[in-house]
Amino acid sequence: MEETGVILQSEAASVELYKTELMVESDGPRLYSCCNCRNNVSLHDDIISKAFQGRHGRAFLFAHAMNIVLGPKENRQLMTGLHTVADVHCCECREVLGWKYVKAYEETQKYKEGKYILEKLKIVKENW
Repeated sequence: MEETGVILQSEAASVELYKTELMVESDGPRLYSCCNCRNNVSLHDDIISKAFQGRHGRAFLFAHAMNIVLGPKENRQLMTGLHTVADVHCCECREVLGWKYVKAYEETQKYKEGKYILEKLKIVKENW
């Protein structure tokens, strides 16, 4: 009987270790994905600001984006002045998610160059 108890305790420890490993695996980085196809497009850690306005409401400024395709560059008059931008499309479904700042013409806006705007309505949270 004692032997059986030891085996059961050992099995219980293995099951608990397995559960812990599964939790660690699913606790990957917090991501944002395309609202249409769930393709990962950015890391939560790459958010610079949540205080931006997009075409369809609130938007986030990201340092980096992934799994995207850029549209052609164009000059756009935005709330903060003239910028050269390129629309950001999901590389899987081609949904327009926001834009990339290519060039800012006003000195106070230069910090945006090379950064990405992703609209809150166009992205969903993953691994939260």
